[in-house]
Amino acid sequence: MDFKEIVKEVLQTEADELLRAISFVDDEIDKVVEIIYNTKGKLIVTGVGKSGLVGSKLAATFASTGTSSFFIHPTEAMHGDLGMIDSSDTVLAISYSGESAELLSILPHLKRFDIPLIAMARSKDSTLGKYADAYLSIDIEKEACPLGVAPTSSTTLTMAIGDAIAVCLMKKRDFQKEDFASFHPGGSLGKQLFIKLKDIMRVKNLPIISSNTSLQDAIQQMSKGRLGTVLIEKDGRLSGLISDGDLRRAMLESDFSLNNKAIKYANQNPKSIDDENMLASDALKLIEENKMQLLIIVDKQNHISGVVHIHDLVEMGIK
Repeated sequence: MDFKEIVKEVLQTEADELLRAISFVDDEIDKVVEIIYNTKGKLIVTGVGKSGLVGSKLAATFASTGTSSFFIHPTEAMHGDLGMIDSSDTVLAISYSGESAELLSILPHLKRFDIPLIAMARSKDSTLGKYADAYLSIDIEKEACPLGVAPTSSTTLTMAIGDAIAVCLMKKRDFQKEDFASFHPGGSLGKQLFIKLKDIMRVKNLPIISSNTSLQDAIQQMSKGRLGTVLIEKDGRLSGLISDGDLRRAMLESDFSLNNKAIKYANQNPKSIDDENMLASDALKLIEENKMQLLIIVDKQNHISGVVHIHDLVEMGIK
């Protein structure tokens, strides 16, 4: 049995159904988008079985892209969760057959409160289709399942059309990446757009020495700080930096001595910034562009406020 060919056949079958669906996209799409866009409350998604699982995913997609939404199972709705649906809401009901008994049982109650109903079903002539104020076809010619019964192509098409509606709403609302990030503060995009240096910089127990400190004492301080670097202050202001690389190069000098002042071997013009509100993602770019390990944050008087190591940024998932 050639599983590689089976996979190819399944993908081709589902791709064919997606491409076929392009031909029956009509003006109902405009109506659906307008209904959801003008909804004062929430978009409630409901469905049973595989349609319910797809509906749960679509509710999450809508919610994360600017359309307040959540999923309700029809059975739970009949046992109290109907109270979660308000007259200001809109319901998106999904049933490939359009005849799911559990789903149909809640439709009269929705109509009783004059709640707009959008149907996703195989036929507009199905019971669900007839109840609906707007209809989206998820008709297919062939499931990818060899028996032709397991929801495969149909669920793929349902999800794709739901995603397309979400994208239409994003366009209509001019939903930007900043908006998306605000719903995903823990994601990589949220981190890029919201985390600032002041939120993550190290401010305690920094390896700082005075300009009169010997190299030997500087090395001891470097070891304690565990940053591979020691910072040098003069009159309370940043005046230099010694990295482990600087130390290795110093050891090659003919007059090298641990008793010499550390400032002799320091980079006396280290890269620093005086903006603790800089985005961490921008700081990472600055570090990479300057081939540094450590970024020093200072105030307007050049006093050391904190540091950020490249490893801190990488471990946090900043990109």
